[in-house]
Amino acid sequence: MLKVINVVGARPNFMKVAPIVEAMRRRATEFAPLVVHTGQHHDAQMSEAFFRDLELPEPDVHLGVGSGTHAQQTAAALERFEPVVISEQPDWVLVVGDVNSTLACALCCAKLGVRVAHVEAGLRSRDRTMPEEINRLLTDQISDLLLTPSPDADENLLAENIPRERIRFVGNVMIDSLYAQMERAGRSRVREELGLTRGTDYAVVTLHRPSNVDAREPLERVLSALESIGRRLPVVFPVHPRTRRKLEEFKLPERVAALAPRVRLIEPLGYLDFLRLFSGARLVLTDSGGIQEETTALSIPCLTLRDNTERPITITHGTNRLVGTDAASITAAAFDALDHPRASVPPLWDGQAADRILNALLEREMMNRNDEQK
Repeated sequence: MLKVINVVGARPNFMKVAPIVEAMRRRATEFAPLVVHTGQHHDAQMSEAFFRDLELPEPDVHLGVGSGTHAQQTAAALERFEPVVISEQPDWVLVVGDVNSTLACALCCAKLGVRVAHVEAGLRSRDRTMPEEINRLLTDQISDLLLTPSPDADENLLAENIPRERIRFVGNVMIDSLYAQMERAGRSRVREELGLTRGTDYAVVTLHRPSNVDAREPLERVLSALESIGRRLPVVFPVHPRTRRKLEEFKLPERVAALAPRVRLIEPLGYLDFLRLFSGARLVLTDSGGIQEETTALSIPCLTLRDNTERPITITHGTNRLVGTDAASITAAAFDALDHPRASVPPLWDGQAADRILNALLEREMMNRNDEQK
């Protein structure tokens, strides 16, 4: 039996770890899972609500890292995770995604000689000004097993001279969560509460990346685009805490108020409510990585408000379009996507990635043991 610590830190991690932990509990003769929550997302609505909605067990350990600079978060997670690893002596530590907790916990294990598996390995935006890109690059270099969601991720790793035997194409585990929770999300009343009756066309927006919200200009450009789109169909905008702080800081509440009622700002939603909301949308606009994937899986037109993406398969094989933050470009792309939607789902985005991940862990563990016996 393999003892595996599963690390979560921020909201996107929860959707990836939930099906893995569920599969480990189902295969209890092969795996003994523990969940360590670093606490990188300290806001209850952005953290505890997702544990509840995804039916993740309460964390075995909560590190309480909280907010801070990238250096502060990474250092705190590294320092607080080390005694957990030393005490628990796991066979593997599984990290997911590209947040600061991902890199910190992988680095801790590399120093301690504990094997690390990285879920969602190999994604690249080619933009090293993104903190997430640095986290991805470094985590992949020090991980023992690289579990990729798409063939382009394999190609990226091979181009970086990662040995092929460390790479396993397993598919997209976030889609496991998406498919598993659709029925429960269907019981949410969020659409009705927002007045989105059956047959109503609407768009959904998420916006949180520093490059989009930490300066006034790009934020205003996006608001201008939403105003134009709102003339064609209602826009619902669950506002991330960071984005709300910046709207206040830049003294934009009056600008936001002028968008009503066609653009409606609401509080952040839990996973099930948000899934219910965006799964009925005609269009999604986002700067999130995960939502690019989820909309592709559900064949919903998506506009990514960035100049690059680490998920190009959502463009080549999915519904995603890369549009930046120019107001006119966003508006034109939105109308074109509404008029000419497209649909395609990438390979192995089938809801079975978690079991492939567990099989890859067992296979690699067997290889390691055989090597040790030689």
